[in-house]
Amino acid sequence: MQLALQIVAIIVSLALIVMVLLQVKGSGLGDLLGGSGETGGITRTRRGLEKTLYQITIGLAVVFIAICILAVSVVG
Repeated sequence: MQLALQIVAIIVSLALIVMVLLQVKGSGLGDLLGGSGETGGITRTRRGLEKTLYQITIGLAVVFIAICILAVSVVG
């Protein structure tokens, strides 16, 4: 059981890394750190594929945290 949780956690973490990198792609370093870039301080709404990637990233983060908590509770 412990080994299976560890393998699933690794797979989910790799998918989470890919999702975060896909979201950051195309943004400058200033945008990554919270700078406004071309928008002049106005936040823009996520739409289409960008919104889907954002939602998948949130879902993967929740799943990853749940798996990690479950793995710790199995050990203890």
